[in-house]
Amino acid sequence: MGLVNAMLTLSNPANRELESVKVRALVDTGALHFCIPEHVALQLGLQELEKREVTLADGHKKLVAYVGPIQITFDHRHCFVGAMVMGDETLLGAIPMEDMDLVICPAKRTIQVNPDSPNIASSVAKNASFPLLANE
Repeated sequence: MGLVNAMLTLSNPANRELESVKVRALVDTGALHFCIPEHVALQLGLQELEKREVTLADGHKKLVAYVGPIQITFDHRHCFVGAMVMGDETLLGAIPMEDMDLVICPAKRTIQVNPDSPNIASSVAKNASFPLLANE
């Protein structure tokens, strides 16, 4: 299929006085989280909230800064996330994609708003019932 990229608008909802930043992001449904390079975190004035341990594709573990909050906008969809600060490009993982109800168009190598829910983001939230333990 090849690489899929998307143009996103990022902003800092804790500091609305700062300008938003437009970034080209690599879309990776094999990744879960949102990752940004350090220069994007600096432009958005994001504060480090904590360190997170991430496992890289080669199996190595690395401590990285976790910053936030960040508002991501794509088309007319928005979500709020934290981000790992790492790498040299923005990475859009599965969690923010699901949150905004976005889908990949493999033939065009793009993402788009889910055509099954064009006007409002949709998700599945079901109540999971668990059997009671013997001592309950």
